[in-house]
Amino acid sequence: MAAMSPARDDRIELRATREEKRLIAEAAAREQLDVTRFIMRNVLPVAREVVRRSERIVLSERDSKRVLELLDKPPRPTEALIAAARRRAKV
Repeated sequence: MAAMSPARDDRIELRATREEKRLIAEAAAREQLDVTRFIMRNVLPVAREVVRRSERIVLSERDSKRVLELLDKPPRPTEALIAAARRRAKV
């Protein structure tokens, strides 16, 4: 038995030119999909990739070494940082 897909109850509205709408509908038809499935099939992978990339930080070898050095031997807190911590503690 095939697993049931979650119901798509939420709506997304978008504006398109007549030509864009026609092109999307034609492409969906050629893939034998309705427009919703066509758009979701093509947009969701891109959306996932954008989110994945934005959640990841890539450092150069030099920067990676610097981060590790700072973790091993953090600098002393500045007067401004100490003052900010005191203000925060009072809240």
